[in-house]
Amino acid sequence: MDHVITTERQPIKLWLNDIEDGALAQAKHLANLPFAFKHIALMPDCHQGYGMPIGGVMAARGVIVPNAVGVDIGCGVMAVKTNLEHHDIKAGELKQVLGAIRQFVPVGFEKHRDDPSGQLTSKMSNGYIPEGIVEREWDNAVRSLGTLGGGNHFIEIQAGSDGYVCLMVHSGSRNLGFQVAKHYNNIAVASNKEWFSAVPKEHKLAFLPLDSAEGYEYLCEMRYCVGYAATNREIIMAKVKQAMAAIIDVEFFEHIDIAHNYAAMENHFGQNVMVHRKGAIRARNGEIGLVPGSQGTSSYIIEGKGCQDSFESCSHGAGRRMSRTQARRELDLADEKKRLDDAGIIHSVCNKKDLDEAAGAYKDIMTVMANQADLVRVLVELEPLAVIKG
Repeated sequence: MDHVITTERQPIKLWLNDIEDGALAQAKHLANLPFAFKHIALMPDCHQGYGMPIGGVMAARGVIVPNAVGVDIGCGVMAVKTNLEHHDIKAGELKQVLGAIRQFVPVGFEKHRDDPSGQLTSKMSNGYIPEGIVEREWDNAVRSLGTLGGGNHFIEIQAGSDGYVCLMVHSGSRNLGFQVAKHYNNIAVASNKEWFSAVPKEHKLAFLPLDSAEGYEYLCEMRYCVGYAATNREIIMAKVKQAMAAIIDVEFFEHIDIAHNYAAMENHFGQNVMVHRKGAIRARNGEIGLVPGSQGTSSYIIEGKGCQDSFESCSHGAGRRMSRTQARRELDLADEKKRLDDAGIIHSVCNKKDLDEAAGAYKDIMTVMANQADLVRVLVELEPLAVIKG
């Protein structure tokens, strides 16, 4: 931990020393919430978000805050180790695999014409609420399964420090999570106004009591979206493995799957509290996790150390240091392409519009990992070989 801010109602514990003003202001809003428990924890990838900073962890008593989970509910990362030794894989084979993946996995706003899994015909699963948002959005949600989406979502083929090739997918709940988040945040805003809540509307941290019907319904549909996002990554990964197996003789091991936008009831400091992780992952002692880097930089398979002060959490990635607009305006396209080309990475930085996902738009992942040495230990470092961006 770098330092602690003690000027607010609750302390703010930081695992970084370069926090931007906007993110710090949001953290102070969190620390002054009447239901915030013990302290606010800011991971080393922390940057400004909507309402709550990304890379923030908040434990709350008796309530749940939709904007402290975010709009891409359940977004996360899945990784699968292969039996391929990375020095044996050729650039030509990688390009063929990427071409096959693009045939199987829609990206951006594209989606399937029907249920791509052939399995999800029943809506009756964990978190389903009759006549809720999931039911309303079902037809679109089914066709969005197995699609990557846009923004910082990616499919990456990586070389592990253990000598083997690894596959990684970063994606979330697509538009379903957005619709659930928007619906329940609107209810929270209206309810807080009716209750004359002490939480200022402009802080965008409206809450729902856990013992209310609306709070229960949000919790259920949020959990559904977490499961939906995990299923989405599973389907994408199955297609990635299919694409690779069509080109290369390969075997695959068990996957690791980690979500980084959700809330869950956990016991910390002797109390049961609702832990909100927005751009942070759980890192209990001995728990295996994933911390992806930016395009062209290392990712990591990690093991948690169970740090109580972070509510047993760590960073979910590198974290932005520039907004998308700023990155397109300030980064040099030739420099960013050269950085990737010189490393021999098959990448997705081709035009000025791609600069918002260039490595220069993100924090140094090595600094991020150094700042959370008390939270996790690195098991395997993963260097990128080829990447598809959403």
